Amino acid sequence: MSKDSDSTRRLSGRAGAWVKSLPYLPKWLVLGGVIGVIAGAGAIVFYEALTLATHFFLGYLAGYHAPAPAGEGGGAGDSGFARPWAIPLVAVLGALLAGFIVFTWAPEAEGHGTDAAIDAVHKNPRMIRVRVVIIKIVASALTIGSGGSGGREGPTAQISAGFGSLLARVLDLSREDGRIAVSVGVGSGIGAIFGAPLGGAVLAADIVYRDDFEAEALLPGLFSSVVAWGVFGSVFGFRPLFAMPSFHFTHPLQLAWFAVLGVVAGFLGLLYSKSFYGVTGLSKRLPFSRKLHPAVGALGVGLLALGLPQVLSTGYGWIQEGLLNQLAHMPLIIILLLPFARILATSLSIGTGGSGGVFGPGMVIGAFTGLAVWRLLEPVAPDVGHDPAPFVAIGMMALFGGIARAPLANILMVAEMTGNIEIIAPAMVAVALATLIVRRFDDSIYRSQLGTRADSAASQLESGLTLLPVLEVAAAAVPPRVLLKAGDPAREALAALGGARLLGAPVVDPDGTYLGTADRDRLTAALDSDAEATAGDCADLSAQTVSADADLHEAIDALNGAGGQWVTVTDGQRRVAGILTAGAVVRLYRDAVEASEPARASAG
Repeated sequence: MSKDSDSTRRLSGRAGAWVKSLPYLPKWLVLGGVIGVIAGAGAIVFYEALTLATHFFLGYLAGYHAPAPAGEGGGAGDSGFARPWAIPLVAVLGALLAGFIVFTWAPEAEGHGTDAAIDAVHKNPRMIRVRVVIIKIVASALTIGSGGSGGREGPTAQISAGFGSLLARVLDLSREDGRIAVSVGVGSGIGAIFGAPLGGAVLAADIVYRDDFEAEALLPGLFSSVVAWGVFGSVFGFRPLFAMPSFHFTHPLQLAWFAVLGVVAGFLGLLYSKSFYGVTGLSKRLPFSRKLHPAVGALGVGLLALGLPQVLSTGYGWIQEGLLNQLAHMPLIIILLLPFARILATSLSIGTGGSGGVFGPGMVIGAFTGLAVWRLLEPVAPDVGHDPAPFVAIGMMALFGGIARAPLANILMVAEMTGNIEIIAPAMVAVALATLIVRRFDDSIYRSQLGTRADSAASQLESGLTLLPVLEVAAAAVPPRVLLKAGDPAREALAALGGARLLGAPVVDPDGTYLGTADRDRLTAALDSDAEATAGDCADLSAQTVSADADLHEAIDALNGAGGQWVTVTDGQRRVAGILTAGAVVRLYRDAVEASEPARASAG
């Protein structure tokens, strides 16, 4: 164990103790500010990586330049392909590279990163590895830059959520604070790269449940998201992503047409989700290496793009053209096909194991849906208007707001991205209908979402165990039977666990600072590859802990995150204060109930 590592751990231990000692507001000003800076910087890094990859693959190799949104310089792009034969080849090349990188070093980086972050919020806020974040940046830039239909919000969300997860590990944050840190990371990363800080902040609270709201994440999210937006905007500017003609609501009858759009968007959102996960399921059954699956999907996208170039890459430039009525020359049949083509392209690009977000494509699908509905209504319906922009923008809100089960956040984000706040009121009709339709079928594009906060294991237990909040962990914790030193040989550590008939034990550094836990499986696996491995090499840094002064409600939450058997108890200096088992919690609670019964009887 190097002196630098020891110094770093001591510093992180002191920093963690200091942060946890702070009152709520100062604590989240510190944590939220740091997460916001990293979210903004991560968004810059990924934006540049994606720009470089797009210029190389689509620009240099394929000779094609897609249109760009106004906030990124605008530009109509190329009217056709200079080298049509190169489009499928370039898409396959990028997907091959991305697939090899992901499935060699970090298989959990496949697909869309936002769902993985939501999963971490509910299961273990410390579980996102730094390696996954790095792989996600590279793989997503390759997938989307070579023409894959994906959004850039997934990688940026995973960067900042991964940093929130890192803070939870390094500072030994409570499980609840870790959840908030990861949720805030998701919202601030997405808010930064889309230039929508308010929407990003609300997204942090809106996206983790299907039918509930994580209110505790809202205030930290507001601060973190605006910091991230400031960092990203200091490099790329603070203009809205899209230019949109001014909109003024003048005819109540328009609400009926927006309602029609909401219904169509709701059902197309369901089709998006079903298609995406249908392709994901089929891909997993392919009888060859998973490293090649994204290339199969990319070949389909490349061939589809030869007829419909609107399916390539992020597609944000096509939203811009729709908002400015620059797609009016396209035949009606093409307009009607665009939402379905984009659904298929996204399913093939990301559902087969490619890397990228599903938020961005969802907005593109919604924009094309709004354009198609307007195109059908404009010749026959009164008061629809001759400008498709409101239908394009509201289509973005309704389709993805519904299928993401985050209607409020999507309304605010699109309003910020288009710089048009007046569109919110009429949009509410469409978004509400789309969300009700999706809710009727109980679906979501984010399968890691829980229904409500009451669906978490800890909440279910707390509802029936009313004494949990008044009992402290310290009363149930016991001294550890085995305490492993980081420098202990893994073979000796394994023997110590076997002698004590334990599955695992805490690992501490020479100063007694808690590092993580090592169990028999990790020790055995390490010894199989390195006979000189130490207990410190095998420590699971993401293992859940619980503070000695926490109540049993938090203890049960931590036990659930740790697998339900045992969890390490730490003090304010991040030293091991004991071990908490499920049996000890049950015994303490039973004793408390028995002690309270005579008091209730005498009072009665």
